[in-house]
Amino acid sequence: MYAIVEIAGQQFKVEKEQEIFVHRLEGDEGSNIEFDNVLLFDNDGKVSVGMPNVKGISIKAKILEHMKADKVIVFHKKRRKGYQKQNGHRQYMSKVLIEDILSGVAKKKVKTEEKVKETPKAEKKEVKVEAKAKETPKVEKKEVKAKVEVKAEKVTKVKATPKGATKKATEAKAEKPKAITEKKVEKKKETAKVETKKEVKPKAEKKEVKETKKEDKESKS
Repeated sequence: MYAIVEIAGQQFKVEKEQEIFVHRLEGDEGSNIEFDNVLLFDNDGKVSVGMPNVKGISIKAKILEHMKADKVIVFHKKRRKGYQKQNGHRQYMSKVLIEDILSGVAKKKVKTEEKVKETPKAEKKEVKVEAKAKETPKVEKKEVKAKVEVKAEKVTKVKATPKGATKKATEAKAEKPKAITEKKVEKKKETAKVETKKEVKPKAEKKEVKETKKEDKESKS
């Protein structure tokens, strides 16, 4: 008779009165421990495989001592770089004695828990009565539907508009920008004419300027 158990993240094949070394466990030396995470159980040829665990089986064990494992040397080196480093490590371990493989323990516990969780019949009846009291009567539901229909009618009346009114509004919007653009173009033309009139000098003024320049030259000579 043997079992495969998961202990501290590792799987072990376990038999009665066997000593194994496991990662450090919580608990003092000499204390008793039970492991419930059984993955496989073989009872004289009758094999039961867990999905994921085998129910109704637990393993009784005892912590004999806490210790350190043998030293592991960790050495790093990079060639042609002049780099090398050496470290040592000793893992914390626990020595455990498997005292017995118990069967039919977890099933009894599960049954007792299920009995406690069950509620009596009187409580179930009270719950049904409360649920019926919370239900709303049919008359209230009809009133709510009538209110919703009235609101829907109001919304439709506000939104509904005749087709002719929409066409007139669109035509008016289309006519306005044309008139505005024509006025702007006329104003620009008028301003351009005024500026050209101011800048152009009459010919008579040009002749007078030339005559004054000639008189100045003669006086200087």
